[in-house]
Amino acid sequence: MSDDLVGGYDLVIFDLDGVVYLIDEPIAGAVEAVGKLRDRKTPVAYATNNASRRAADVAAKLTGMGVPAEPAEVLTSAGASATVLAEKLPAGSPVLVVGADALRDEVREAGLTPVESADDEPAAVVQGYGPDVGWRVLTEAALAVRAGALWVATNTDRTLPSPRGPLPGNGSLVAVVRTALDRDPDVVVGKPGPALFTTAASQSHARHPLAVGDRLDTDIQGAVAAGLDSLLVLTGVSGPADLLAADESSRPTYVASDLSGLFGPADEVRVPLEADEAGGWRLTRDGDTAKLDGSGDPVVALRLLCAATWSGVPLSGLQATSDAARALLERWNL
Repeated sequence: MSDDLVGGYDLVIFDLDGVVYLIDEPIAGAVEAVGKLRDRKTPVAYATNNASRRAADVAAKLTGMGVPAEPAEVLTSAGASATVLAEKLPAGSPVLVVGADALRDEVREAGLTPVESADDEPAAVVQGYGPDVGWRVLTEAALAVRAGALWVATNTDRTLPSPRGPLPGNGSLVAVVRTALDRDPDVVVGKPGPALFTTAASQSHARHPLAVGDRLDTDIQGAVAAGLDSLLVLTGVSGPADLLAADESSRPTYVASDLSGLFGPADEVRVPLEADEAGGWRLTRDGDTAKLDGSGDPVVALRLLCAATWSGVPLSGLQATSDAARALLERWNL
């Protein structure tokens, strides 16, 4: 077993959007990181809240990017949602599908009947992300749920990461129906629920998996709920300010700028960093204030500051006493 971070785990469960790729382009270093795990025979899995592709399509997309993947290694919220519906409904039951063709195909393969209108008296509505979801189908969903249909959401991610910045995600579309009905979905299947993580671990017979994600409110919170260690990478949605403000339910075990953090010593990415000085930075705490001085790796500073904010210092109490520290806090909008 290696003495780096990943050497302490028998499975790495990756989120995809914001971790391995952004839309259709791999994130710098991701291909090399997964390749290194493959060379070391470290099992990997991919757990994604994105319901717009089936497992085989996701595996093909990854392979086309230079990240070899098998469909059995991919768990999607679309497939998991179809499984949940099949467990709750009689075979052949009509289900109104809001989302992409992938979700419709998963519902059909689960032995249920996809429909498009509330007039078809669906037993359930399943809602997942799709780039073409519009007012008409959201209206049908609201009518069906109001008439008594079970409402299942594949996930509630408010945004999707992209090279142009965060884009509306399924959570934003769910919010449209939630506003119209003044109620929440009956079931939310994907992260931050633990099911995708626990299923991945079970399929790989893993005893000590590591979850890797870019979102505190889904990836990391889901890992915490599943009882798994987690690594937050700063290549997607959640940034330093979000991490500093995170509550206990969404705090990762480790934080790194990108997937290269998997291959360094665990103690160099563990968060929080309980110290007065590290890596050229100095942290001085006085009651409800914490002063950052010096210069160095921004992630080291972030880990030091988490020790302060996670133990009671408000974000407004963070102060900079060096040019490098001031530039860093300004960049983090603090």
